[in-house]
Amino acid sequence: MIKGLFQAGSMPVLERLVQFTGARHQVLSHNIANLSTPHFRPRDLDPRGFQVQLGKAIQERRGRAARGLMREPFRLPDTRQIRDGGRGLEVRPAALDENILFHDRNNRDLERTMQDLAENTMAHSASMTFLKSEFDALRTAIRGRV
Repeated sequence: MIKGLFQAGSMPVLERLVQFTGARHQVLSHNIANLSTPHFRPRDLDPRGFQVQLGKAIQERRGRAARGLMREPFRLPDTRQIRDGGRGLEVRPAALDENILFHDRNNRDLERTMQDLAENTMAHSASMTFLKSEFDALRTAIRGRV
């Protein structure tokens, strides 16, 4: 019964979003740290692909709810970059080859990387805020206060 509370509502969706943005933040930070490393190829996780897979998982969940089959845990469909391991997302970032290749064989783009990092940080902060409000609602319900 308690486990069902954490699988209800938007909580599992927000949890996957927090996991994705956390993993992407690590990848982008790694790119920034290796910005001037010769032969370094930046990597990234595809946020649009994640959004598509998240949308598919939400639609599948809604279909299961309509049929009364909500006992199964929320799972994302696997892609080449993301695998839902049940306890968390397993990610495999892909190399980016869209920038100019410099003389040291590095294709860095600091401005784009910083923009991606800022957007990812905003998505992470928003999802954490929504997740906190879900927990606050649960806490209020447990205490029996309005």
